[in-house]
Amino acid sequence: MGGGNLMGIPETLLPEDGAAARLAEGVDPREVAAGQPTSSMAWAVLAETALGQGADLEAYAFARTGYHRGLDSLRRSGWKGQGPVPWSHEPNRGFLRALAALAKAAGRIGEVDEEARCANFLRDSSAEAARELGL
Repeated sequence: MGGGNLMGIPETLLPEDGAAARLAEGVDPREVAAGQPTSSMAWAVLAETALGQGADLEAYAFARTGYHRGLDSLRRSGWKGQGPVPWSHEPNRGFLRALAALAKAAGRIGEVDEEARCANFLRDSSAEAARELGL
């Protein structure tokens, strides 16, 4: 569970997420998520904002949506349920941020098994992401 790639499984690199550019331009994340609901990044930003405001249930819902949208993207990109999803590849960051937010939100609502599962999944996918995102 250290995040190493001891089995030689190839990295999964997601395609560009057009929502990331809109968010960087300052477009409201709710507008971005409504217009591009498949974007993990839009949902991750909404989750992180909700966490920062203490809106834990909303954060959980936003993060879970971003996580599942990210799983869909990973599978379309050839991911088989394991292997590295590197933080260094910018388009992967929406999924990784949603996963981290889901772990944090799960912990806040007392869902400790989910918190641990998501934190471990994040570390296994990208140790760098886990460090950057405080898990």
